[in-house]
Amino acid sequence: MIRVLVTDDEPLIRAGIRMILSSAEDIEVVAEAADGREAVELARTHQVDVALLDLQMPVMDGLTALAELRRAAPRVRVLILTTFGERQNVLRALSGGSAGFLLKDSAPAELMRAVRAAAAGEAYLSPGATRHVVDSLASGGTAQREEQARRRLEKLTERELEVLALLGEGLSNADAGQRIHMSEATVKAYVSRILAKLECENRVQAALLARDAGLGV
Repeated sequence: MIRVLVTDDEPLIRAGIRMILSSAEDIEVVAEAADGREAVELARTHQVDVALLDLQMPVMDGLTALAELRRAAPRVRVLILTTFGERQNVLRALSGGSAGFLLKDSAPAELMRAVRAAAAGEAYLSPGATRHVVDSLASGGTAQREEQARRRLEKLTERELEVLALLGEGLSNADAGQRIHMSEATVKAYVSRILAKLECENRVQAALLARDAGLGV
């Protein structure tokens, strides 16, 4: 069982997430917290595998709680749950060791998929989150950055470039597969190869590189 902690200052949101996750046979919500400080305490005492953290909370916000969790309970994988406001928060959480991002309006299936991915040690960034980050950070590009990006993409095959362009649009593996008539598993394999060739840590970095190079734009 994947043991999950849900943290949000709104009781209705916590209840909704609990209801969704409890419908999965392999996921158990073992604790709920209304602020970051409470989340850190509960994560240590309930042997939590995955912690869902809202960004905007009283007492201790999600970014501060993330930093505390990385120190106090480093084995806990943290997913940031947000509506997305400031892009700087996104960058700080990514660099602070979060396992990924999930938008609050995500579908129930995506919520469960994100929790399973985080528990398995994988990074998860929802398509909506990817699209938001790329759109926010890709603005104001320079000719030099564009040229550097294009040189890095030279090592990719034509098919890999096609998949990368879809990452730049923020599509999920499933949606990308439907677009180019591939199975989701095949797209996932392509994404893994692309990340390795480009030396990118996650699909957001790859998507930014695609946008810098003007791929698919």
